Amino acid sequence: MEKTFMMIKPDGVKRGLIGEIVKRLEVKGFTFSALKLSLISKEIAQKHYEEHLGKPFYKDLIEYITSGPVLLMVIQGHNAVLEARKMIGATNPNDAMPGTIRGDYAWEMSQNVVHGADSAQSALREINLYFERHELI
Repeated sequence: MEKTFMMIKPDGVKRGLIGEIVKRLEVKGFTFSALKLSLISKEIAQKHYEEHLGKPFYKDLIEYITSGPVLLMVIQGHNAVLEARKMIGATNPNDAMPGTIRGDYAWEMSQNVVHGADSAQSALREINLYFERHELI
């Protein structure tokens, strides 16, 4: 079983989409190793988005992801990274297919409801960034 990291971003939490997104993941067959409602510090946000440092949208990413609570998740299942990314949909909601999380719920690229690790390496890095070992089941 492969593990991956997902996050319901501040706009998804604020809009009350936690239950719907978790339900979709469960119906797909994923199981949860960890779930945590959290506020992300600026320091952790900077580590999360370090690959975007120096880009024009970097400051906005940091401000947005620290603007309210998020739901941090470690999910597991067959081909978890790839399958979760398919469920999430394209980063830009205008390109996301109906039936994907972003296609159904996101309105704009800067507030696109969810984040999902894009590789097994990213998943491991993000899991370790947000969770202590004892928090994982």
